[in-house]
Order: sequence, then structure tokens, then C-alpha cells
Amino acid sequence: MNLHEYQAKQILKDAGLKILPGYVAYTPEEAVEAAKKIGGGIFVVKAQIHAGGRGKGGGVKIAHSLEEVKTIATAMLGMTLITHQTGPKGRLVKRIYIEQGCDIDQEFYLSALVDRSLSQIVLIASKHGGMDIEEVAHEHPEAILKFHIDIGVGVMPFHGRQLTQELGLPLSHASKIYHALNVVYNAFMKIDASLIEINPLVFTKTEEIVVLDAKIVLDDNALFRHKELLSLRDEDEEDPTEILASKSDLSYVKLDGNIGCLVNGAGLAMSTMDIIKLYGGEPANFLDVGGGATKEKVEEAFKIILSDPNVESILVNIFGGIMRCDIIAEGILAAARHVGLNVPLVVRLQGTNMELGRQILAESDLPIISAQHLDDAARLVVQATKEN
Repeated sequence: MNLHEYQAKQILKDAGLKILPGYVAYTPEEAVEAAKKIGGGIFVVKAQIHAGGRGKGGGVKIAHSLEEVKTIATAMLGMTLITHQTGPKGRLVKRIYIEQGCDIDQEFYLSALVDRSLSQIVLIASKHGGMDIEEVAHEHPEAILKFHIDIGVGVMPFHGRQLTQELGLPLSHASKIYHALNVVYNAFMKIDASLIEINPLVFTKTEEIVVLDAKIVLDDNALFRHKELLSLRDEDEEDPTEILASKSDLSYVKLDGNIGCLVNGAGLAMSTMDIIKLYGGEPANFLDVGGGATKEKVEEAFKIILSDPNVESILVNIFGGIMRCDIIAEGILAAARHVGLNVPLVVRLQGTNMELGRQILAESDLPIISAQHLDDAARLVVQATKEN
């Protein structure tokens, strides 16, 4: 689950890092009131969307007066902001963040994420913070520093000293750098994040460390431990179909193809999409119904797949371990009848009660194409899609 910048900053503030005074606004009038609370000086008006590259896309503006804040807010609210992360469709700006300006001395980059190959948290830093960090990583990879943290020990003072030297800062700043690393690491662990990114993390003219921009992504699988964070979810920033799927406890990701996929197990779902592409087709979605799907859950999955107007056929690929193939078959028939299936349907059942499941499908009055092997299933669904 992605968080907005102002939400991420509040979490980092609560964890022990300094942020600048700022307020979220939904109207130009609220933006002016926010600026009044901050006081005189320079204001920064920032579009709040779940995508990076806002500065280059026109989503971050500087204002020098209340009148300028209102003018910028009026133009920014309701605009479609297009960045390299939003795609050509862009994102509609529904809220903005008004923040106090900052007297920046130096900008840095700092993030934390999971290195799955080593089963460790890795802290990534660079002395080249700001809007061009992607270009820095691509053109000067040596400027990106990595520190793997043993979760049994955590961040140690030597990490702070080492990073201070690598960033070319005076060693007198080592305690501040260590504090920033420690806060980010502890926050990462506490909220079960999959990413915390601060870009930039700045030193001010008064040698304070300030979080100037922040991004946090939470691990959806751990949200049951953090009920208090669920209120931070902005469903306007998510695909409506993916929201519906999550409420039905289905793992669904919309793709650009035309072959709907209903599979049990994430690995099998990935393999199913791969083999569809191998036979010249394009998957319309990733959908994992899980290991213990009910008939009702399968029906809901069908509804979600068919809500995509691009879907021209469906491939059901089930390996029955805990899952019984006869239950899946009954769910398929119920769903097909209930939603009025009007696209080719290819079903491959393997595992527990597969013969009974196949029999149930064969004895139905629905034009279901049965396949025993995944190769056959992929070939048949691609062929059916072209003929449909």
C-alpha cells in the first residue's frame, strides 16, 4: 500500500526525524489557510499522487505570497499530472501539500528496502539527492552506496561514520547521519514497510537534517498487524478493480492484454502468464485465488476478470492440493451462469479430485474447452482468442 508524501513524513516525524511545517489541502481556500498557519516566507505547493517525478511534471511549485499559493493551488487541483511513473494517462490531483520553504545547504538520497537475495534490509544512500537520482543511478552507479544491515544487530554507529565519510561530510556530522539511518531502519521494521525513500534528505544552513520529500510503501501482507495504517489508504489512487479484488481477498493486478487468467498460487499464476506469452498471447491480469478458494470466491474472481472490457477469453489453471478441483468446477459453472459468460473459456484442472472436476465441467451445458496440460491450455486459449 502506497502512502502520500505528507503521510510518510508524519510517520518519519513520529519516528524521530525533522520535517518542515506543512498541511494538506483539498481546495485553494484550504491551501491559503495552510499557508497562513505556516507563516510568512516561501511556500512549496506539492501535488499529492502515488507517483514519482512530480517536480519535472509540474507538480511541485514555489510560492512567495498567499496570492501565489492560491493561484498555484487553483491550477494544480484538478489537473492531470503526467510523470515518467504515471504513464501517458497521468493521475488526477485531488489533494495538495503546502509546506514551508527550506534553506538548503546540501541534498542527499536515503532509502531502505529488502534485499531478498541476502534476506537483509539494505540502506541505499547517495550524495546526489533530488530529481535526477534515477539518472545518477544509471550513469554513475558508483555514486550509489549500499549498506546491508543484519536484522539481529540493526544499524550500528560505524554505519553512520562510514556513510559520513562516503558522502564527503565532516566527521562531526556522523552522529546525525547515524541517527537518520537508525530512524529509517527502525521505522521500516516497525511498520513492515517494503520501501522507505527520502529524496532529498537535506542539511540546512543551520546544519539540521530535514526530510524534504518522502515515500513509503507498506507490505500489504502485513497490514493485518497495522490496522491503524489502513486509514491512510487512498483508494482514488488505486485501480477500482484491484480494490474490489483486495476486499474479496484476491490477489489481482490488471495488465494490458486480452486473456483473463484465474489461477491458484502466485508462482503458478506467473508461469501461466509466461506460457500465454510464449504462445503469442497477452495476459489481461494476474489473479491468484489462493490455496483455499470457495465456490463464492471463484465466482467473484470471474466477475472481476470480466469487468475488464479488454478480456476476450479466460484461462483457468488450477492445481488442486489443498484446493479440490470439484469445488473449483462448481464455482466455474456457477460463475459462468451468473455473469453470463460470452467469451471462450479454457480450463485446466490437475490434482485433488481432478477427474470429478473434469466430469462436472463435461456434463454441463456450457461450451467449456478442457485441457489436461498447461501447454495445451495456453495454446487453446490463444487460438480461441484469435478466433473469437
